[in-house]
Amino acid sequence: MIEIKVDRNENGKIDAFSMSGHAESGPYGYDLVCAGASAVSFGAVNAVDEVCGVDLDVELADEGGWLFCRVPRGLAKQTGREVQLLLEGMLISLQTIAEQYGDYIHISD
Repeated sequence: MIEIKVDRNENGKIDAFSMSGHAESGPYGYDLVCAGASAVSFGAVNAVDEVCGVDLDVELADEGGWLFCRVPRGLAKQTGREVQLLLEGMLISLQTIAEQYGDYIHISD
């Protein structure tokens, strides 16, 4: 199962998120849940970098199955809003996957 944990600050803004595990909803290379969750999360990280010019603090496991991202502190107000918009969009996409494939993906927010 893929476990996604979202950490928010006292203002409800996303400070960090982690994604761990494997969905195992299909054979290796054909696991649509894993592919979808990976595409959504990595797409959001890349969008934050390309659109906002912000390098998230990212940790990955060499063998896969682990992604951790932290939003840097001290961002300009507008940049922070843009980063949050992209991360909230990512979370909505992951929640949509979880609604259909709840046996394979769980989100703690």
